[in-house]
Amino acid sequence: MSSDPENENGASEEENFAALFAESEAAGSARAPVEVGARVSGRVVAIGPETAFVALGGKAEAVIGLAEFVDAETGEHGLAIGDTVEATITDDGSRSGSIVLKRTFGRGGHVPGELEQAFEHGIAVEGVVTGKNKGGFDVQVAGQRAFCPASQIDRRRYEGEGDEYVGQRLRFRVTKIESGGRNIVVSRRELLEEEMAAQAAVTWQSLEVGAVVSGEVTSIRDFGAFVDVGGVEGLLHISQIGHARVEHPSEVLSVGQRVETQVVKIEASKDGGRAKVGLSMRALAPDPWSTAAERYPAGLTVRGKVRKLETFGAFVELEPGLDGLVHVSAMALDRRIAHPREVVTAGDEIDVTIASVDPVKKRLGLSMVENARRARDAEEAQDREEAQKIVDQMGRGGGLGTFADLLKGRK
Repeated sequence: MSSDPENENGASEEENFAALFAESEAAGSARAPVEVGARVSGRVVAIGPETAFVALGGKAEAVIGLAEFVDAETGEHGLAIGDTVEATITDDGSRSGSIVLKRTFGRGGHVPGELEQAFEHGIAVEGVVTGKNKGGFDVQVAGQRAFCPASQIDRRRYEGEGDEYVGQRLRFRVTKIESGGRNIVVSRRELLEEEMAAQAAVTWQSLEVGAVVSGEVTSIRDFGAFVDVGGVEGLLHISQIGHARVEHPSEVLSVGQRVETQVVKIEASKDGGRAKVGLSMRALAPDPWSTAAERYPAGLTVRGKVRKLETFGAFVELEPGLDGLVHVSAMALDRRIAHPREVVTAGDEIDVTIASVDPVKKRLGLSMVENARRARDAEEAQDREEAQKIVDQMGRGGGLGTFADLLKGRK
């Protein structure tokens, strides 16, 4: 065993390098031809001050600038030996003597002709949205001014004026170069759709009914909201937002909001397209009916809000997702009610008494007359008590004598 740790570490690094390179060669024995514009995948085998060396297999090695991997917030590239890199060949070695890879143009300085190369081979470019104009946005790409149509700045039509894009550094695809480079058109939407398709392919492999998935609300409609769950768009129906009744999804959700949902349905498309995915937030929320009997025992008086009126009674919400019915016969003690609107209106807050609870059928019977009945009974009891006191006072003198005396006094 060697006593020199530097030799040991050096030998270990060399062995790791050799192992990675050999593995890459074995995996790439039938590698794609090294030609400009080809998309390749390789393993990082070494990292220098400004570039990383990538083994493409078959003894071919390429270089890629570390600037392409730098995180804007931390300033670190985050690349490690053994990482897999996918990029496009921009130089097959005929110009620089090395195979050069690029993931995105516009980082690490500008090279003459790089936009033309990006356009020819479909390589992404990075640019800054500098302002808005009629029909779209001005984008500074590789030191040149480009135009991005409003319909191409995102996957969906943006809300508002689009000010949120101005000042952002984003990735685009060059879709047109005309007039000697003076007319450049770019699209961000194409890249986003490609990335979404790739992400969706991975998501579909694990998506199943019952799975809990996190996603982003992409649009809101009267009937519900669409949620992107890893490149796959699912429908969160208004009835599945929660246990509480919602008049419109916008009361609870907003575009861009992150939500956790459960997959409740995957339905194959009749036209052979992508399956329809049904999502639910309600499935993950506690059901208020599961503890309703314990929390709302018969006889308990609580305060609720009148939600809806029907000819047969009024529905009163005690808490989100927990409604009860006050039958029209239980609305007034001293008179007959033809319609609930004679007593209450939607939106009123009223005191009701729990008459019955059925958690299985999810039914809650309520009454508005119990308090009145109790008040009447209490008043009658008080009247009887006062009457009894009078009788007791009359009887203190001794039986009927007192009554006879009373009769005498009244003559």
